[in-house]
Amino acid sequence: MLRAVDIITKKRDGGELSKEEIDFFVAGLTSGAIPDYQAAAWAMAVFFQGMTARETTHLTLAMAASGDMLDLSDTVALAVDKHSTGGVGDKVTLVVEPLVASCGVPVGKMSGRGLSFSGGTIDKLESIPGFRTALTTAEFKQQLRTIGVVLTGQSGNLAPADGKLYALRDVTGTVNSTPLIASSVMSKKIAGGAQAIVLDVKVGTGAFMPNLKEAAKLAEAMVAIARHAGRRAVAVISDMNQPLGHAVGNALEVREAIDTLHGGGPADLREHCLVIAAHLLVLAKHARTARAARAELVAALDGGRAWAKFLQLVGAQGGDVAVVEQPERLPTATLIEVVPAPRTGYLRRVDAREIGLSAVDLGAGRATKADAIDHAVGLVIHHKVGDRVKKGEPLFTVHANAADKRAAARARVLAAHVFSARPVKPLPLFYQTLKSH
Repeated sequence: MLRAVDIITKKRDGGELSKEEIDFFVAGLTSGAIPDYQAAAWAMAVFFQGMTARETTHLTLAMAASGDMLDLSDTVALAVDKHSTGGVGDKVTLVVEPLVASCGVPVGKMSGRGLSFSGGTIDKLESIPGFRTALTTAEFKQQLRTIGVVLTGQSGNLAPADGKLYALRDVTGTVNSTPLIASSVMSKKIAGGAQAIVLDVKVGTGAFMPNLKEAAKLAEAMVAIARHAGRRAVAVISDMNQPLGHAVGNALEVREAIDTLHGGGPADLREHCLVIAAHLLVLAKHARTARAARAELVAALDGGRAWAKFLQLVGAQGGDVAVVEQPERLPTATLIEVVPAPRTGYLRRVDAREIGLSAVDLGAGRATKADAIDHAVGLVIHHKVGDRVKKGEPLFTVHANAADKRAAARARVLAAHVFSARPVKPLPLFYQTLKSH
């Protein structure tokens, strides 16, 4: 007979848990038969002892099966998805979803809200008046079937064991555990019906993974889960030491995504989106090579097909299409201040975390899950690491709705820019790519 205490002790002593032991523990966690104090003790044992790839896969599949499992096989031939571990200015989903769908590969995605310095896709979309982010499973599948693109918040009872475990990890100092993070992400993707997944693992000051070693461990763990679970996956490790693109803040980021969907936008954001989208087309076996995928994607982006698909997405989910066609009608802050560069020199650092936290203080993000969002506020960071900036030219722009918050953001974001008298190398967009196949 299996007992929770024996499973905790086995993991505490470095043993490898069997599928039966993990299934038992996850079922008990979900039903409440295993109390919080035992679940917390188990999480701490995992934190210190780690898990093998086989254990992590068993945990992922058990958590995915703890609630509803979305089966998209009757809707699309292959369900593709992307996941970002979160960052500052990351509006990639807003571009990649309609871009990939405009090439004939259906993309159905459930996204989350932002917390702390990391923005959330659903918060950005809710800048658009009327946009519905709470779709039923039936609506999700119908929209995916008819227009090939859907973007909604998490619905139904997906991976409830993960929700319970995460709440405990959050208050017991066990959040930063690679197998627990990897299984949390992948359980929701598998429960959501994904069969091919691109994982965008961020690394740097504006990411939850601060260094390349930790980011690589997480990417390897998630790719290994995909392999063992019979899913196809690609993980890219991308830079988050500075914001992606220029805009940080919900309506500001929607505007920047719209610019990119029109064939413009910041060069780093455009390139990032093309790389992620190319991996999705190759995983879906729509394109044989990344080069062939890229050529098709560039044509869709510059020729207007991706923008047309975005308009279709907004309209299908109740959003005001006239507002995205005239993005100046999106929520706008009352106090807008352009802050000039205090000196001439090369940018050595543009601290993404400080900028993200400044946006939160302005009201663009949440310190706690209960906080309300101000969709209008945020920051526009005009330069990248390595740029030569002249004294007096625009360094960044603050979009605020309160004078005291504007002043605090001005000081904090100014301090996040560090200058050098000597030339500085630009930061890379990507560091590494890992594949499950």
